[in-house]
Amino acid sequence: MRELSAEARLHLYARSLSRRTGANLHLVAFYSAFAVIAAIIFGTLSVRPF
Repeated sequence: MRELSAEARLHLYARSLSRRTGANLHLVAFYSAFAVIAAIIFGTLSVRPF
């Protein structure tokens, strides 16, 4: 197996880092959407319950 150059290693590291960041961003967006929905439902029920 041949040795990778420093530029190739940096490129692979940057790609893996951006892939992980994108996945984390989607996860944060997913949970924050549920938090907003729960806050709206809780706020509505606390003002006028049923």
